[in-house]
Amino acid sequence: MTGVGKDVLQETGSDNVNIEGHSSFALRGDICYSKSINSLRCIEDGYLVCEDGLSRGVFASLPERYEDLPLIDRSDKLIVPGLVDLHMHAPQFAFRGLGMDFELLQWLESYTFPEEAKYRNLGYARKAYTAVVHDLINGPNTRSCLFATVHLPATRLLMDLLEDSGLVCLVGKVNMDRNSPAYICEESASRSAEDTRNWLNRSKGRYKNVRPILTPRFIPTCSDELMRELADIQKEYDLPVQSHLSESLAEIEWVRQLCPDSRSYADAYDGYGLFGGGVPTIMAHCVWSDPGEIALMRKRNVFIAHCPQSNINLTSGIAPMRRFLDLDMHAGLGSDVAGGCHSSIFRVMSDAIQVSKLRYRLVGQQDNQPLTVKEVFYLGTLGGGAFFGKVGSFEAGYEFDAVIIDDLNLGAPFPLTIEERLSRVMYLSDDRHIAEKYVRGLRVK
Repeated sequence: MTGVGKDVLQETGSDNVNIEGHSSFALRGDICYSKSINSLRCIEDGYLVCEDGLSRGVFASLPERYEDLPLIDRSDKLIVPGLVDLHMHAPQFAFRGLGMDFELLQWLESYTFPEEAKYRNLGYARKAYTAVVHDLINGPNTRSCLFATVHLPATRLLMDLLEDSGLVCLVGKVNMDRNSPAYICEESASRSAEDTRNWLNRSKGRYKNVRPILTPRFIPTCSDELMRELADIQKEYDLPVQSHLSESLAEIEWVRQLCPDSRSYADAYDGYGLFGGGVPTIMAHCVWSDPGEIALMRKRNVFIAHCPQSNINLTSGIAPMRRFLDLDMHAGLGSDVAGGCHSSIFRVMSDAIQVSKLRYRLVGQQDNQPLTVKEVFYLGTLGGGAFFGKVGSFEAGYEFDAVIIDDLNLGAPFPLTIEERLSRVMYLSDDRHIAEKYVRGLRVK
């Protein structure tokens, strides 16, 4: 089949193919993608077609109607959809691996708030955010939802850098006007709302790949007045929302004291109209969500960002992902850098399997069956990708995000199936194995 196609682009040493600008082509290789949470399609030596930035499907042999497209031959390499990170703190990238012996609230006071305050200095922000974007370009993730800081210039800078990278991202200017150190706390709800509108107005029409997302840090740091202001802004600008929910027991008790009239942490958000329904919403963690909170999340179609490594590092607990999946709730994976130390969603996939096994053994076996390779791969691609639309699969009509993985040195002295290779990539790969990456049909690495 080597002669199929208008031309076959071989990878030959330093003569690397640069197809930047092409949005219609075919890829040849060992292809793997999710059709549903329990359905993994694997095609050895198959063909994946991109046309005008959209997938036209995966084929065992290249259909005649696509034979005039450029053919990029990546035989023996693994081709998977781009990975999706539903929860990352961009300014925290600089201190990954620090404070891992602290619990959440102590960690915020000791590391997070002092670091985020530095982003008032645009020179520091440029240096730090350049490192973040470099890491994201070289890893397997193609889409991310990121928290920035309260600072407008630094948030715009992060958006500019991400736009130039070709990655597709949602970026939020953080809102917080109470229960925070004076050096990072916004002076009032009205000032926070004013700055947010300023940021949104200056962002309008500026970006193709980066969009704003409304980002109240969490209920403890956002006053009632600020939450009402943000609800008005959400309606005015028709924005998605991201925040944190039921991450730790101490945090939940704090919210109970701050919001005594609310039935749950989720109900506090819901009371302001910032919890799903007609408002696309991501809530990170949901480690300690009780049945009432889970029912409300399900009713409002809230997306859960499961952040297993962070939940271990900050002594928060283990989210009941099996329960969420059994209830057919919307869910994906989050690195939660710097609570999590690694930005790669492949690493998060393996972490998710491991913590689910601990929950199964320590919490009880009923309704806590461990997650499978198929399930975590779905969560890191199609599951999380749904927040961005038709993203995270190679089914026809999906946006063409793809990662090509050179896993040759992860092989074994016995034959491996594509699914077995995928499992080894989850557990053993790093950025050196990411050979190429495409977003909306354009090569970004």
